[in-house]
Amino acid sequence: MKTVIISNRLPVKIIEENDEYTFIPSEGGLATGLGDVYKSGNSIWIGWPGIEVPEERQEEVTQKLAELNLYPVFLTQNEINLYYEGFSNEVLWPVFHYVVTYAHFEQSYWDCYKSVNEKFAKRAMQVLQRKDKIWIQDYQLLLLPGILREKLPNATIGFFQHIPFPSYEIFRLIPWREEILNGLIGADLIGFHTYDDVRHFISTATRLLPVNSSSNVLNSNERQIVVEAFPMGIDYDKFSDLTATEKVKKEIDYFRTGKEEMKVILSIDRLDYSKGILERLKALELLLQAHPEYIGKIELFMIVVPSRDTVPQYSELRDQIDQFVGNLNARYRSINWIPVNYFYRSFPIEVLSALYATADICLVTPMRDGMNLVSKEYIASRNNNDGVLILSEMAGASKELTDAVIVNPNNLGDIMEAIVTALKMPLDEQQQRMKAMRAIVEKFNVKHWVNNFILRLNEVKDSQKSLLTKHAVNTINEVIAAKYAKTTDRVLFLDYDGTLVDFTGNIDDASPDDELYDLLENLTIDNANKVVIISGRRHETLEQWFGHLKVDLIAEHGAWQKSYGEKWNSLPLLTDQWKQEIKTLLDTYTDRTPGSFIEEKSYSLVWHYRKAEEGLGDLRANEIISHMKILAADKGLQLMPGNKVIEFKNMEVNKGKAALNWLYDKNPDFILALGDDHTDEDIFRALPDDAFTIKVGNNISEAKYYLNDFKEVRKLLWSLVKEEFVERG
Repeated sequence: MKTVIISNRLPVKIIEENDEYTFIPSEGGLATGLGDVYKSGNSIWIGWPGIEVPEERQEEVTQKLAELNLYPVFLTQNEINLYYEGFSNEVLWPVFHYVVTYAHFEQSYWDCYKSVNEKFAKRAMQVLQRKDKIWIQDYQLLLLPGILREKLPNATIGFFQHIPFPSYEIFRLIPWREEILNGLIGADLIGFHTYDDVRHFISTATRLLPVNSSSNVLNSNERQIVVEAFPMGIDYDKFSDLTATEKVKKEIDYFRTGKEEMKVILSIDRLDYSKGILERLKALELLLQAHPEYIGKIELFMIVVPSRDTVPQYSELRDQIDQFVGNLNARYRSINWIPVNYFYRSFPIEVLSALYATADICLVTPMRDGMNLVSKEYIASRNNNDGVLILSEMAGASKELTDAVIVNPNNLGDIMEAIVTALKMPLDEQQQRMKAMRAIVEKFNVKHWVNNFILRLNEVKDSQKSLLTKHAVNTINEVIAAKYAKTTDRVLFLDYDGTLVDFTGNIDDASPDDELYDLLENLTIDNANKVVIISGRRHETLEQWFGHLKVDLIAEHGAWQKSYGEKWNSLPLLTDQWKQEIKTLLDTYTDRTPGSFIEEKSYSLVWHYRKAEEGLGDLRANEIISHMKILAADKGLQLMPGNKVIEFKNMEVNKGKAALNWLYDKNPDFILALGDDHTDEDIFRALPDDAFTIKVGNNISEAKYYLNDFKEVRKLLWSLVKEEFVERG
């Protein structure tokens, strides 16, 4: 069993010199973080090598990379243009960073994105073995989990997204939104940097796909997909130790000579419209206008790393930065001072380390950022515990680094005031804040991030396997059928909605179909069977639907009972005097929730919200529970949340008591109970240990087993009928 990492790029740079390929390690955060994993003998990394390799030399490159546990996916220049530059960076990047006006929804981009994801899957299948652990990285490969899931249904697949995930309203603008989500939920574990991203993803998935969620778990068909936040860290020791090396010390001396009294502000970014570079410059201009006392006393070192400057938006941004810096420096410069030292290029890590170690303030104000590791690199480099980090609240890092000076990157005045605060901050406060942040960055380093994710992926898979053992089909079905065949006095407690039939938007549309009648008649032909339909439905409805069959009926969760061939009886001493007051209160929620309605039963009231807008119904349901719980208890009522319903009923009424009441003075040798709802948990708890209790739906339950839906319920019951025919035959 090995770990297979799959990302758009391999963690090496390929350099071609004199017709010879050489490989040097990449210094990116992902390559650093996962370095230990893929370099170990039992792991590999699949990705694009970074350049177009001629077909005749692909085998040579493959062999050289294999020595490093790396496996290339070769892409043509056209594929890079459409899949990477096109769909990944002109659709997903702007949408996920909330700059929708920059998105180009081109069909050719999407077609190529799909085909390249298929190409990655094909390459993965060449090296994957059945028990391998797959960890897919980032937004360029959103379809890959789903493609691999189809090919390897039982595979362990993790996915981590390194950029933000947008809210539902933004994400749904993408024309291929369902396909993207279906690709993602092929994973067992989906990771993001922050809980905000987790919330956005779950909200989006439950609105656009036929899946439901419970906390941070999505249920899709027979699988549970866990969605969690894993804030990515850096190699803390590397940045902390770098400042003590001779090379970096020389750079520090070089920077600091002649600037002993100068306050240095540092800004390091890749050229991108999501980074807020222009806003940062405007805030500095505002500072020099509002606080002329700082002229000649502060300097901004701004490093912008070139990126995609052939793309119009990027080249335009570069020109705007050039122009703004030029104008600002021209206006304020003196013979021996300029406000902005601007560098449009990348620097060796030793130079960056020296800048991190010398800068009094680090200004990190992206408009939107998944995490932002510059902020953490700055903190790790501050071995004297001094310096001030100014951090955008839109960066994922702000959720962890709460001792930074947090700003809204859209508010220039806010950024200006933060710089003034940082310039005036006493050393003891700087050290207090920096110590706290350094402790966080040191503890939650990149190795912690990797271990955390892999550990959780293993837990999720183990949880899925334990659920499979409770899945009442195949082996378990055989156990139930074997016991059924050997017994002569059987009782089957069957819930109705969600168990024998599917849910419908309109409760009156869920009437029994011909197949269900046929199934129930076949079950009741055998005199050894007693079938009890135990439902929350009104007793009049159950009478209309099942009164002609040889079944016992329990309605309204036990308030009404009827044995076959006899009359309906209600529980003694029940009262409905409370209903008017509760109904008046529920009416106010119904008026505020389009699509909701109240169903009145003899001794209960049910507030239905399955037709209400997704999210709004849940919100109102939570309001009802919090506002009416105490009132219900005072009136001797039970408030029962169910599947898109909330029911108020007398405390004495519950399905567990009703089932035990029915079993009084009977001693069946086979008990089967099936139900899908919160109300059915009372039956599962009340029945003896040797009963077969089955929850419909794979969420946490008192039941011993589960089935996925009403179709599997019918399949199980038909198998018992057939077993009986075999026995009699």
